[in-house]
Amino acid sequence: MRLCNYLLVGCLSVFALAAHAETVNNLYQVRETVGGQTPEERDAATQRALETLVLRLTGDPKAFSSAGLAAVKKDPQQIISQYGYEAGPPESLRVDFDPASTDNLLRQSGLPTWGNNRPSVVVWWLNEGTDGSNLVGDGQPTAEPLRRAAQHRGLPVRLPLADLGEQSLGTAKTLDGSDATALRAASERYGADGLLAVHAKQDGGKWSAQWRLYLGERPEQGKAEGDDPAALADAVLLAVSERLAPRYVVKTGGGASTDMSLQVEGMTLEHYAALGRLLEPFGGQLKSIDGDKVVYKVTGNSDQLRAQLALGKLTEMPAEAAPVVATQPLAPGAAPAPQPAPAAGLRFHW
Repeated sequence: MRLCNYLLVGCLSVFALAAHAETVNNLYQVRETVGGQTPEERDAATQRALETLVLRLTGDPKAFSSAGLAAVKKDPQQIISQYGYEAGPPESLRVDFDPASTDNLLRQSGLPTWGNNRPSVVVWWLNEGTDGSNLVGDGQPTAEPLRRAAQHRGLPVRLPLADLGEQSLGTAKTLDGSDATALRAASERYGADGLLAVHAKQDGGKWSAQWRLYLGERPEQGKAEGDDPAALADAVLLAVSERLAPRYVVKTGGGASTDMSLQVEGMTLEHYAALGRLLEPFGGQLKSIDGDKVVYKVTGNSDQLRAQLALGKLTEMPAEAAPVVATQPLAPGAAPAPQPAPAAGLRFHW
């Protein structure tokens, strides 16, 4: 199949990602709680929305203090497409930022960016309050603060059904333990990239939680506090987002980024659509197609590229050996001809 035909069919195909990673919708839409609709309240909420967006897109708590953002902090309207109020509860200001203008601003400021293709996480959340303990399940009223926090922090989360079997599994002992074997097995039905185990407790008028994140080879853990379940959920998912972002953000400058070639074998049209999304943060440019093999030019950090491709369940292959060039016997005193270097870049297959 010729390259142009392959591209045409690939672009017209509407396939879902074969990976568990999800495309986060409304990544540039931020909601901030307000106490009214006065201009002062709106301006304060707009500043908070801008800070939330920058943190959501960069994963860097210090990014909002960047000198390159000074002008937009004075006049956020230059990257806002629209805003409006939502009655709630809670009443909030919804701000829609323009994706192209925002991305250009971050690039010009030299800030790293985390694309909208992000790892999905199934959340096992146990609440222990004054009225007893409860494993938060999909469809329960207690799930709403979690969903709002996930949208606020730009994370695709899934919740268990919390049926009788899962209620017996989602205990404090299981969630607090370091062995996640049982939770991993129970999470397979939800098709997520990782799992988050959270044990939340109410102590007086405050809430606190201990959380453990299992995604990839490096488990993460931490603690968080909040005045109520909604604040606690936001604090936990903010912490998780800050731990995940360094694995996937793409830096716009500096020595960590470089041009690389990426070869992927075992391609199908469905794989082509999925791979295109995975490579968006790396500026992937298709260079060649040979049967089920494609070669892309990408720009970024090799470790972050590996982490991104792992979301698509691609497997890395050893680098191709350099071809052996036959040589004639050397004349006395002659230097041997240089051998070709191994092919540069990374190789993966589906």
